[in-house]
Amino acid sequence: MGVPGLGEIAERVRRSTVLVQPGGRGSGSGVVWSEDGLIITNAHVARGPRAKISLWDGREFQAEVTARDSRRDLAAIRIRATDLPSATSRDSSEVRAGEIALAVGNPFGFLGALTTGIVQAVGPLRGLGSRNWVQSDVRLAPGNSGGPLTDAHGRVIGINSMVAGSLALAIPSNDVRRFLQSQSGKNWLGVTLTSVRLPSASRQEIGLLVLGIEPAGPAFLASLLPGDILLGSEKKTFRSPDDLADALDENGGSLLRLQFLRGDYTRVRKVSVQLRARSRQGGAVAA
Repeated sequence: MGVPGLGEIAERVRRSTVLVQPGGRGSGSGVVWSEDGLIITNAHVARGPRAKISLWDGREFQAEVTARDSRRDLAAIRIRATDLPSATSRDSSEVRAGEIALAVGNPFGFLGALTTGIVQAVGPLRGLGSRNWVQSDVRLAPGNSGGPLTDAHGRVIGINSMVAGSLALAIPSNDVRRFLQSQSGKNWLGVTLTSVRLPSASRQEIGLLVLGIEPAGPAFLASLLPGDILLGSEKKTFRSPDDLADALDENGGSLLRLQFLRGDYTRVRKVSVQLRARSRQGGAVAA
């Protein structure tokens, strides 16, 4: 595949790609997201609280995993270093089918391996829910997970996550931005959820059943209860926990207005939830 300046572009991407060794068996890849030591990888790569990071220049660091989101399959890792060669990201909503894609990673421990291909689609994939993927035909192997998928200019458009059939799936770069924004501690609801099919009389087919409420969390203070079924917000219908998480991420204010069902599930109710900072001491919840 002829790409002008491919060698220089690939070398630049390699410099911002790292080897992630979480301990025990296996390793993966990561991307230097900012020059002050922030690294992005997959949650399934950074499984524990710490990891060993190897940079392109041979330096090694013991790193702390500062945030994990299994729903998005993203993790943030921090090393004590400055002036690192950070990657440049691109708005993944602008990526179109037919564009050239480059993937750099560490398959089978082979450092800085490059593979190229074509973007096939950007959007949901049948059988994997409603979340979006950057879908390409680049060849990925164990060890590529967490590494960058870039465009022909070396700008990150996704974080390589897994292979489905003949497609390589990457988490869109916009999801990385939302993940990092969510770590500010804002827009936390405090619920555990699962998707359920609604009664036939309902105006939609799928809703989110509240399985648990975090004590003293925003949902608790708004008098939501286990057994309630969340239908959506003013702007978005909920068909999966991802939809609620996106609504929280996209909500610019401190109030989130929700529609839900309770009791015999025949009447749509409304509630305004006062969002607040997530407690770092709390247990793991869906949103």
